[in-house]
Amino acid sequence: MLLLLAMLTWLPGTLPLAGSKWPMVAIVVLLFPIFGAALVRILLSGADRHSMWLAFRCLPGRLQAVLGALAVSGVLVMLLSTAGAGTLQSPEIKDGRYFAFDTASHARGTIEVSHSEYEAILESDQRSMFAIPGMLFTGAAYAVFAAGQLRRADLGFRSP
Repeated sequence: MLLLLAMLTWLPGTLPLAGSKWPMVAIVVLLFPIFGAALVRILLSGADRHSMWLAFRCLPGRLQAVLGALAVSGVLVMLLSTAGAGTLQSPEIKDGRYFAFDTASHARGTIEVSHSEYEAILESDQRSMFAIPGMLFTGAAYAVFAAGQLRRADLGFRSP
């Protein structure tokens, strides 16, 4: 869902939830426990990266395809987003004027920007805000499914 929202930022106009902070709060509140649980599950399995990859390869083909498509789309969104992004980030409105933080080494600081630049920077920030956690959730799903496959293989190996 997050990767879809990241892709929707390329459509004309801004997303309706551009000004609200609750999406980021919800992402953070969900991301840390889910990603943490996935990491714990990997650590408890005691498997190395090669074993995890082999376990992933034993998953059903459709699941592999979905996880692969999510990972590739997340990487593409980030690459396309960073390729088109300039040195401006963190847009804000103060007293009816639009500002952004310029990260260029020679002009580091907050500068005033036009309304159209403000919207472009806002969309770029939203794209990153949705794409990065989307890729982390995809990685967590990969870890959980692969660790589950390893556990299933271990249980099948132990039973007579």
